[in-house]
This record gives sequence, C-alpha cells and structure tokens, in this order.
Amino acid sequence: MLYSKIEGEGKPFIIMHGFLGMSDNWKTLAAQYAEAGFQVHVLDLRNHGRSFHSDEFTYEAMAKDVFEYCQANQLNKIDILGHSMGGKVAMLFATTYPEIADKLIVADIGPKFYKQHHQDILAGLNAVDFSVKPSRNDVEEIVAQYVPDFGTRQFLLKNLYWQEPGQLAFRFNLAVFNNNLDEIGKPLADNLVFNQPTLFIRGGNSGYILDSDFDAIRQHFPDVKFETIPNAGHWLHAENPKMFFELTTAFLKE
Repeated sequence: MLYSKIEGEGKPFIIMHGFLGMSDNWKTLAAQYAEAGFQVHVLDLRNHGRSFHSDEFTYEAMAKDVFEYCQANQLNKIDILGHSMGGKVAMLFATTYPEIADKLIVADIGPKFYKQHHQDILAGLNAVDFSVKPSRNDVEEIVAQYVPDFGTRQFLLKNLYWQEPGQLAFRFNLAVFNNNLDEIGKPLADNLVFNQPTLFIRGGNSGYILDSDFDAIRQHFPDVKFETIPNAGHWLHAENPKMFFELTTAFLKE
C-alpha cells in the first residue's frame, strides 16, 4: 500500500508528486487545501518517499497503486492533482477509472511523449558513494558538480535520510530509475479520454506545455481549462504557491 499523509475533512482530494519528489513537497499546500474543506491524501508513489520499492516502474503500475489505495480507503468521487510525473499518473488514473475520478488537475505536464532530460540529475545522484559514509555536505558537493541549480539540488536532497546512525541513503529507488528512465517520458495512449472537468495549469517560463499542445490535450480531456502562472517554471506550485492555490481551489469549487 502506498504511504500517504491524510489531513482535513470533506471531499477526498489526492495529490501526487513528480519524479524524484515525495509527499513532503506538498506539505504547506496540503494544509491549505484541508483548511478549504477537503480531505487531502498526499501520496508517495512507488519507489519514492516512504512507499515501497519495486522493480516494476510503469505508469500503469502507478495508476493501479492509486486505484488500490482508493479501494482500501473507500474513496469515491475524488478530485485528483498531479505534478509532472504525478500528472501523467493522474491522467492515466482518471482515464482508466473515470467512475472514481471527479475533477482532474494536471500541473505542468502534457499527455504527449517527452524526450529524456534527467541524465545530468541521475549522473549526480549515481556519483554519490554511500559506502564511504558521506555527510550531507559531502553529498551536496558531489551532486552540485552535476546539478548547478541550487533549488533543484535542494529538492533532490530532501530525499536524504539517516538509514542508521552515521549512514545516509536516498529514499527513492535509484537503481530502478536507472533501468527504467524511458518510462517517465511515455505518452498517454491515444484512445484514452476523460470527460469530466479538467484543469491544466502551467508555468509561464516552463516549456512543458506549449500553446500548440492544447488541441491534443482536448482530444483526451474535452472539458478542459488552461491556466498559466506567469514568471514560474516547472515547479510552479513552489514558485508561486499563492496563485497556484487560488487557481486550483477556484476550479475545484466550481
């Protein structure tokens, strides 16, 4: 069963993080959604955070995990939000299990194929040798050689934890990511459609969703709205959480 953090009372609202992320990334926004009247379930997807590790790492497997989580927690007519990889999981979940899904929010990812672009990040993570018992500073210095952007590095290093006294490790399943990296960019199958209200929200400085993608998105999600957060990149919910919360809450309460 997937690890989750649950807070609030009201309509069930599932939130899914992106690749190499975890539920903790959504802690502040989750509390706000709970205050707004939702029962918020922030998930750690398989091979991420505190959820189980598995050699199987596909969107189909991740969507099925979410379905089984809903069954176990007796969740029905749920709203769903997914960012990046979590957005792809959310799209597949909604189109596969439309009887459970009510409204869908996809943050800065489209249903199309994306060329692999995480090579530098994975090279940095793979360069860390935990057998020599590095400190947090040591790990950051190594990763910094491959990932110069401070914000991205801090996001990645949130995955560090003390496996035992004196021994750090990453929470995510790096070995499986190395072997299944092409899975992340896979598109949503052409025949999958979700007819319920859907919001695609993108960062104005991000190139993940282009104006030219809108028609293809409408083929999968005919009842769709598009919103853009200006001056925000791919981590739009972290860069402008206030506007992100306002736009998403307005959509959920329509």
